Amino acid sequence: MSFHPIDQATARLNRSELAVPGSQPQMFEKAAKSDADVIFLDLEDAVAPDEKEQARKNIVKGLNDIDWGSKTMSIRINGLDTHFMYRDVVDVVEQAGERLDLIMIPKVGTAADVYAVDMMVTQIEQAKGYKKRIGFEHIIETALGMQNVSEIAAASRRNESLHFGVADYAASTRARTTIIGGVNEDYAVLTDPDSAGNRAVHWGDMWHYALARMVVAARANGLRPIDGPFGDFSDPDGYVAAAKRAAVLGCEGKWAIHPSQIALANQVMSPSEAEVARAERILKAMAEADAAGKGAVSLDGRLIDYASIRQAENLVAKHASLHTAG
Repeated sequence: MSFHPIDQATARLNRSELAVPGSQPQMFEKAAKSDADVIFLDLEDAVAPDEKEQARKNIVKGLNDIDWGSKTMSIRINGLDTHFMYRDVVDVVEQAGERLDLIMIPKVGTAADVYAVDMMVTQIEQAKGYKKRIGFEHIIETALGMQNVSEIAAASRRNESLHFGVADYAASTRARTTIIGGVNEDYAVLTDPDSAGNRAVHWGDMWHYALARMVVAARANGLRPIDGPFGDFSDPDGYVAAAKRAAVLGCEGKWAIHPSQIALANQVMSPSEAEVARAERILKAMAEADAAGKGAVSLDGRLIDYASIRQAENLVAKHASLHTAG
């Protein structure tokens, strides 16, 4: 390992992150009673321009009046390129900051964007005498943001997670698609003909590179990588497939833009009993190997070594945290 230590962000359960429009306060109570780990009350894309001011008031009232239990609460502010952003931060943090855990910053393009919001939040916290530090979630959803993702990830001690905003990212990179988070039949490999002249088509994941790059930047800075929305909430199988791909790459959670997606995210982003059992067997086998002075050993016909220990420990720790949270 490098001598450079990686400080880990505040530990939070973040398997599912439910989006709730701030302009629809009638949805707040239901969201509070849901099984979502994190809820972000939205002031940005889900709120029309002429509803922004009322949405802020709704969110302030909702944060203060509703029993959110142990939910991690976040707000998605408007972008720094809009005149809505500063009032989002000032009004909500000043009036409801004690119940706010996170601020989600959309379309982050540079480390300076993070610094600007950090400065505002720091001054408000000091002026109000808040004892708790509000964390930051950053949506990487532009070509500029992806280019600067490593600098963004390291830009503030408030940083907790990076999220992949697939729809705006597609628009920013001018990808030839109008779907939100799914696959595209044109992103495929055509095999050479076999002896009978038959050719197979293998669909690919056009978001693989972007998501993998974001995961690396997040983990290198001790942050949680979170996969963003899957637009077709009538396709649970497609959602699960996308969530599984994200989980395999290292993501800890996925957005739910509809309540039906919460349980799916929680299931996919939780280690299965079989995975945990195997991880525990790996730890046991490596402990026995270590006692015998061996650095590697075979388990079920596969090599396991000290790297296997770290992988297994991650799974067992995640399982333990879920059990504690439950």
